[in-house]
Amino acid sequence: MGVPERTRGKRRGKSAKVAALAGLVAVTATGCSGEEILRFGWPEGVTPEADHMRTLWTWSVVAALIVGVIVWGLIFWSIAFHRKKKDTVEALPRQFQYNVPLELFCVVVPVVMVCVLFFFTATTESKVLAKEPDPEVTVDVIAFQWNWEFAYPEEPETENGQRVSTVGSSTEIPLLVLPTDRKIQYNLRSTDVIHSFWVPEFNFKRDVMPFPEKNNQDNVFQNTIDREGAFVGRCAELCGTYHAMMNFEVRALSPDKYDRYIELRTQVNEQSGQPNTAAEALSVLQDEGCGELCSPTATTTEPFNTDRTLRTATG
Repeated sequence: MGVPERTRGKRRGKSAKVAALAGLVAVTATGCSGEEILRFGWPEGVTPEADHMRTLWTWSVVAALIVGVIVWGLIFWSIAFHRKKKDTVEALPRQFQYNVPLELFCVVVPVVMVCVLFFFTATTESKVLAKEPDPEVTVDVIAFQWNWEFAYPEEPETENGQRVSTVGSSTEIPLLVLPTDRKIQYNLRSTDVIHSFWVPEFNFKRDVMPFPEKNNQDNVFQNTIDREGAFVGRCAELCGTYHAMMNFEVRALSPDKYDRYIELRTQVNEQSGQPNTAAEALSVLQDEGCGELCSPTATTTEPFNTDRTLRTATG
């Protein structure tokens, strides 16, 4: 004996309520804010350029979901209302072959969608890669196997005539100290193989090429950092044995702290007789009340121990 229609209706209604409740619990249990939900998994950035890319990503996903809902709706509508009930020609749904308006619609609409997506992608790319003629801070980023050097060619030289620079080593993570709320230009160059400059919080990655002018590579980009903080940087291009350990740290300071940092870098340390290193300058800033933000060592990553005798097999 079949189940009465009334009973089936009650079961469907109950199932719908359970599904809605499960969806509500799933959304609530994630603890996500509205802003986090609208990012659709896109990482939170610290630059206006990252915000431009997040906006493009959000609306692209929204558009994809709208198209998906329409397609899913048409599929379920066809399944529900156009099932084959009889083995007769009359039972077939209405046929639309040779329907020129429908065929044009199915061609024109996807083309328009692709054109719109291309337009907003191109405009976002232009904003992200835009360069001002006179950036407020310029940094030379030199990559080498397997570390980094950061130099400030536009800042005052040290008291002994050297330019301010920071070089990483196997025992020290190099700190790239930058100001917030200022336009920064990065000039990228490699001394050996291809590397890649990547700071996840920038939501931006750019290959670091040897002889970029000969390889037709744009080795310059600019951005502005919105807030203070310490952000890990990595090499994102396989470059040899210790590629995975080729890390650095961006230390974003307020403009006044950054100016004080550069001032300290140009001064000679009384004990060593050499200009203050990045760690020494940050130590002074920390003593002056900068706090943990001015830690003299990296806080987002740590050096890799290159002594092979201290490692044991894990297999």
